[in-house]
Amino acid sequence: MSSAIEFENVSKQYRLGLVSSGTISHDLNRWWTMRVLHKEDPYLKIGETNDRSKKGLSEYVWALKDINFNVEQGDVVGIIGKNGAGKSTLLKLLSRVTAPSTGEIRVRGRIASLLEVGTGFHPEMTGRENIFMNGAIMGMTKQEVGRKLDEIIDFSGCERYIDTPVKRYSSGMTVRLGFAIAAHLEPEILVVDEVLAVGDFDFQKKAIGKMQEVSQGGGRTVLFVSHNMASIRKLCKTGVLLDNGMVSYSGGIEEVVSKYMSTSIINKLVSHAKFEENGKKHQIQEVQLLFSDGKEINRSVDVNEDVYIKVKYRFNEDCRQHLCFTIYNQLENVVLFNERSDYYNDFATVEKGTYESLIKIPNPLLKPGRYTISFSALDRLTKYNDTRAHVLSFEISNKKVFRQIDRLGELYIPVQWELTKL
Repeated sequence: MSSAIEFENVSKQYRLGLVSSGTISHDLNRWWTMRVLHKEDPYLKIGETNDRSKKGLSEYVWALKDINFNVEQGDVVGIIGKNGAGKSTLLKLLSRVTAPSTGEIRVRGRIASLLEVGTGFHPEMTGRENIFMNGAIMGMTKQEVGRKLDEIIDFSGCERYIDTPVKRYSSGMTVRLGFAIAAHLEPEILVVDEVLAVGDFDFQKKAIGKMQEVSQGGGRTVLFVSHNMASIRKLCKTGVLLDNGMVSYSGGIEEVVSKYMSTSIINKLVSHAKFEENGKKHQIQEVQLLFSDGKEINRSVDVNEDVYIKVKYRFNEDCRQHLCFTIYNQLENVVLFNERSDYYNDFATVEKGTYESLIKIPNPLLKPGRYTISFSALDRLTKYNDTRAHVLSFEISNKKVFRQIDRLGELYIPVQWELTKL
């Protein structure tokens, strides 16, 4: 089978904080070397690996470095890696949003991309007008788009607002319409970034099903970026693991996911995390995992022990707001989501200041295994003001005989059974 996409020694370099080289002498030197002498950009010889967690010595960083891999026609490839690994940059290069600094990308077929909320949309144009504009950008005639129009509108679920300017759409509606356009205008290659996470559960399920249909039924190629390992494993056949802008591993999706999970926080015990001031209106400052006696968790938790979560947070202004936390299992499936009860009371007003919450997770509730916890602070419009993803991790052990470890389901909740002889 022929290759649909070929990455050959592809790299992308950026200079931090500046557009162009930053000085006239550097710009002139670059222009002279590249335009007159027809040689390589002299500033590509310097630069550091894109490790966002460490302070560098150079102003130049490689967002991507020496990327080499092929994607076969009809394959569904999952691009995974930590935040800042270069996943979105890779897709932007493929979608020609930006150009590689070195190397070459060869593409056989028409590409439809959904990289960010609102990508390719004109905010002043209606949803219907944007559908035709996107089709024209992809080289389709008005008649070709017209034949797909009803199907696109129906899939998006935005029929009532289809003649309303897109600037008035919510982020979820925008993603729905964007995906419907990208998936139905018959591209040979479909590129989808993390944006599907904005949609609700029903739409995510429908979108995954559509991508499976596109790849299996139409023989089209799909590149999919997501942090949801369950979706990646369900949809993709092969995968590419990126780490600091370089390909760390590529192969079958199960092997790639295993490699990724082996470097995840879930393989460590992290019971305490502090966060620096970030200037946001509402922010999470510190989170901690504790035993019932108040001591920090420093070992595996027995199935019969309670787990306590302590959260310190600050509101820099009076607000109507609430907090929530999410517990994930080893495959990053959501096991438990919980939020403050005043969410159901139309968001109780909270005065400006610093607060602390203590949350009890009773056991047995979680089955034996490893878990991570994410935290979010939301305002009354359910916009995330501050999010700390997968910052704590712990393990529930199975030291004693505990039969529910192999039972179905994500939780074990003791239920009272009453037996009456008739």
